[in-house]
Amino acid sequence: MGKLLYALIAGIVGAGIVHIATLLLIPTVSDIDTWTRLSNLGTLNAFHRVEHVGETAISIRALDPTFEVAACRFDLNDGPVQVISDLSAPFWSLSIYNRRGENIFSINDRTANEPNLDVIIATPRQVVELRKSLAPEVDTAIIAENDIDEGFVVLRAFVEDASLMPTVLRFLESASCDLY
Repeated sequence: MGKLLYALIAGIVGAGIVHIATLLLIPTVSDIDTWTRLSNLGTLNAFHRVEHVGETAISIRALDPTFEVAACRFDLNDGPVQVISDLSAPFWSLSIYNRRGENIFSINDRTANEPNLDVIIATPRQVVELRKSLAPEVDTAIIAENDIDEGFVVLRAFVEDASLMPTVLRFLESASCDLY
């Protein structure tokens, strides 16, 4: 009876370890991550609207139907990236993720200096060069300094009611995610 109980406990513990290891390895070995899904939407350094249905919607939108979402992939090896829009929405939020999908920076219109979107994403070395340039845009923009090579930006805008949909869509369409 003791040997049977020992074997049963060892089997349960072993199965638990294998189960946990498998769950932790899925993001590492999976080829179909958010970066890959976004690459199917379009090119680097351009916002692409994320629809309400589909695999990309599930990984990006967090299944909230009250937000319209656009996403942009970027590569900082080509230089800093500026995310900017001349228009505004009743509420917007911007999140920056590394290539693995880990959130590394977030901001919204309530915490930004200005109601309009103006964020520069750069590596620490690029930030030093930006500050040396003394460009006036650098003084007013929010600098998101991150030690990453590639990543993506998710821009969300809240649609309080149907009458605001045109304003929100114009805001998302006016947003750019281009090399600085």
